[in-house]
Amino acid sequence: MSTRLGLSLAAILTIPLVLPACSGAAPPEPARAPAPAPAAASKGVARIRADAEKLAPLVRSDLARRFLSAAPSLPSIAPRTLYRDAEKKRVVDADGLSRVPDRDAFQPLPVDEEFYYSTRYGSPLAYTRALEVLGEAGVTLPPGSRFFDFGYGAAGHLRMLASLGVQAVGVDVDPLLAALYGVPGDQGEIRGLSGAPGSLRLLHGSFPGDPAVRAAAVGPFDVIVSKNVLKKGYIHPDRPADERKLIRLGVDDAAFLGAVFERLRPGGSFLIYNICPAPTPADKPFVPWSDGRSPFPREAFTAAGFEVKTFDRDDTEAIRTIGHVLGWDRGEDAMDLQNDLSVLYTLAVRPPG
Repeated sequence: MSTRLGLSLAAILTIPLVLPACSGAAPPEPARAPAPAPAAASKGVARIRADAEKLAPLVRSDLARRFLSAAPSLPSIAPRTLYRDAEKKRVVDADGLSRVPDRDAFQPLPVDEEFYYSTRYGSPLAYTRALEVLGEAGVTLPPGSRFFDFGYGAAGHLRMLASLGVQAVGVDVDPLLAALYGVPGDQGEIRGLSGAPGSLRLLHGSFPGDPAVRAAAVGPFDVIVSKNVLKKGYIHPDRPADERKLIRLGVDDAAFLGAVFERLRPGGSFLIYNICPAPTPADKPFVPWSDGRSPFPREAFTAAGFEVKTFDRDDTEAIRTIGHVLGWDRGEDAMDLQNDLSVLYTLAVRPPG
């Protein structure tokens, strides 16, 4: 589910079909992005560290600066091999392969450091702007804070937060992720950069519909984030759409928002941050992921108990800057950041007390 940015234009703006389920002031004008360096051979951790250095001068909040400073904490990952069936619905490691009766239906899926940190969705640094939005709203996430990502997609950004002393939890239904992050050391206590250890825990299944996942996702959390998953086009499309390209949460809107609300501490923040292609023209077949509006109307947040701070705010210009630094507009599947990009976010808060 979650966050997501991809390795190509198609992956940047879509999510896998296995999914089920600040203040009101205008944001400051982003700083001008530095000229990107020539395409380098660096990948994995080396590239994340280099890109974090490029992004650091562009952020203003303490939270975003601390997040970027955590890039050097990401460990190198030794190559490993997973095995996936033709329908991409089952993924296992070598031990799991030995226990499936139809093992011949599985093909090797080599995993290197680049794939480990990007999966299908790109750099963990794609979360920088979402954290900047939270930071501008006064969120600080000191050591001991708890952070929940609905549809995390890849674990790099959560591990970076854990290195800041945060207790980071992610949930996703993609079967790849359960196998990918199943090696000892992928989860658990994470050494803190300042001496305060954090932790990383990944849950796999539908939230809040799966009782086991719902029970494991215990609050209270200081922040709950959903990036590139909770889109109106996915959840409540206005136009006919291929059912296979939609997300079914498994519960109604009131139940979903209620589950989020009850897991936030008083004063905690819920951020929906959606990066999309430009809205689908009326004379073209509808692209569900192009409608990044909140799937829940303002009134639904209020009915659940939230105070809505910002609703469907346009944040496109800020993402153009970050996307340029991260190279989304370069390469074989370059994205048109000027003409084929739409970014909206909604921020709601559980009132104190």
